[in-house]
Amino acid sequence: MSRSAADAVFTPRSLSELGDVCDLAPPPVLDDLTSAHARHVLADVEVLVTGWGCPRLDADVLAAAPRLKAVVHAAGSVRGHVTDACWDRGVEVSSAAAANALPVAEYTLAMILLHGKHVLERARDYRSTRRRDDWLHTSHQVGNYRRTVGILSASLIGRRVIELLRPFDHEVLLHDPYVTGAEAAELGVEWVELPELFTRSDLLSVHTPLLPATRGLVSRELLTAMRPGAALINTSRGAVVDQDALTDVLRAGRIRAVLDVTDPEVPPPDHPLWDLQNALITPHLAGSQGSEWERLADTAVGEVARWAAGDGFAHPVRRERLAFLA
Repeated sequence: MSRSAADAVFTPRSLSELGDVCDLAPPPVLDDLTSAHARHVLADVEVLVTGWGCPRLDADVLAAAPRLKAVVHAAGSVRGHVTDACWDRGVEVSSAAAANALPVAEYTLAMILLHGKHVLERARDYRSTRRRDDWLHTSHQVGNYRRTVGILSASLIGRRVIELLRPFDHEVLLHDPYVTGAEAAELGVEWVELPELFTRSDLLSVHTPLLPATRGLVSRELLTAMRPGAALINTSRGAVVDQDALTDVLRAGRIRAVLDVTDPEVPPPDHPLWDLQNALITPHLAGSQGSEWERLADTAVGEVARWAAGDGFAHPVRRERLAFLA
């Protein structure tokens, strides 16, 4: 991983705990797998603990690591570094994606509740007028009782959001082409077709991974079909949403949006999204940050311990599922 990622994720405590279950290669952290030092270390490595900034583990790297049997990723997606060569060699792979899903789900829940109450715009109006509104004339569009929440994709994060919503008085809809109606019922939600998800939801949260089939999935047609005043929350990838269409719909004032991701990741300084009062843009902060990095490290340490004990990974990544993962 990059050395900055290692410094952020692995505290002295987690490194000590990792050292209790395996023999750690001496520092520095490997951020280049082609150097003479890296090749010397790789010759004896059985497990690679990886993170953000890990180089691709291709056939050339694997040839320099003849004893490598497992990769434990202390972050989410492994698509950037785990290659077919790893699967061909029979290398087992684990990911802390489930641990990284929790703060994203928590952010999503917070935004659902805040936007159900119209907190951001009402706080802005309060700051402007410096007087309280007539609360007994509050629109019935405001509030979190019997609101309809749509979840696009029963991914790790989507499922966690569904779980976190259970104590609240929401009707939860789900669209995921790989989930049946019966499976949705087991999750306590109603499975609906994609257009219905957009027409019925008061708050709609996007959790689908960015794949060739999902690029631009949230189209102009779907966005314009949303209920007036509805809110779209995107914590997945910016390119899943047709951003030009979203900008137009927001400029028309029909809906609201919470965008933790955009396409590109940082819009140009003159992009109209920056100035729209009905759009909240956050800098891709929903995922693990600060103290939450310790959860990733703890997950990785736990996976190494399980693997060393012969118990297998609690969070394995299967080759056949990689095409559907973020």
